[in-house]
Amino acid sequence: MADLSVSLSKSYLHKKTDNAKKLLPGIAICIVVAMAAVFISDNYNGPTILYALALGMALNYLAGDGACSAGIQFSAKSVLRFGIALLGARITTDKISELGLTPIMIALSVVPLTIAFGYLSGRLLKLGTTQSILSGSAVGICGASAALAVSTVLPAGKNAEKELIFTIISVTALSTIAMVAYPIAANLLGFGTSESGVFLGATIHDVAQVVGAGYMMSSDTGDIATFTKLLRVAMLVPVVAIISVVVARQTQHKTSTRSKLSFLPGFLIAFILIIALNSLNVIPTYGAQWMSDLSRWCLIIAMVALGMKASLKELVSVGWRPLVHVILETLFLALFVAAWLLLIR
Repeated sequence: MADLSVSLSKSYLHKKTDNAKKLLPGIAICIVVAMAAVFISDNYNGPTILYALALGMALNYLAGDGACSAGIQFSAKSVLRFGIALLGARITTDKISELGLTPIMIALSVVPLTIAFGYLSGRLLKLGTTQSILSGSAVGICGASAALAVSTVLPAGKNAEKELIFTIISVTALSTIAMVAYPIAANLLGFGTSESGVFLGATIHDVAQVVGAGYMMSSDTGDIATFTKLLRVAMLVPVVAIISVVVARQTQHKTSTRSKLSFLPGFLIAFILIIALNSLNVIPTYGAQWMSDLSRWCLIIAMVALGMKASLKELVSVGWRPLVHVILETLFLALFVAAWLLLIR
């Protein structure tokens, strides 16, 4: 009996070691390319996400059947989910409560309304439901991070990865344009410091661009914009949970084999738990910062892997409709928030 146990243990360890060896080359190349993307961004400016995607797409051939394939697949899925879970370290209930009533009401309104608008405009443009929800969530919540999180619970169709990459590229590009254009728009509309901060935080897609636009205007505007943006990021939890439950129920209706416990994915439960622990000050400040930094690196590595799995030819074949769709969602969000702030003056 003892010999059998030893034999089984050795077999298990041998299997795990073989799996690790298969994953290592692909993970290693994704890390190296991610470091290159961060270096370029830090020294020559520009969004790290786009650099990671572009460099990854240049190495698209590595994602085929080869030594790196398994590690790239692992980075695009498991590393991605781990990074999303760690995003919870950026949020606490205290930070949300400091925002006051106006940004909270705006965030609670714009996220579901933008997703609903994305769904309806997607139908008018004859886009698939998953793509409409994906881009609506990315525009309404927090750009690339939201697109990544929502994509993990949406049904995996044959064009899922292509749609995800296209959404990330388009929302990141529009977010970069907004970082320059929206502060000018805020001045033209006569917004004060607080109004400008809320406007920037409630309308620009990615966190980095919100920070850049806010502090471009003033330190106070930057603080308000960042906090408002974090409130939108916090909406990622209920949105992903709701989408997960809807998709799981649809799947269960078709197969009648899914467990109710599978409605919420593990990474989302971890995300909520980390927010709770961070809000209760269980996680020390340096620990939360370390988790936030690790989350950023995981998402960049996942971006590289997704870029490697993407084909430029396939992305071009997506057509003009998805781009028009994201632009319409972006305009809807900006006009809605600007009108709200002008009306409550």
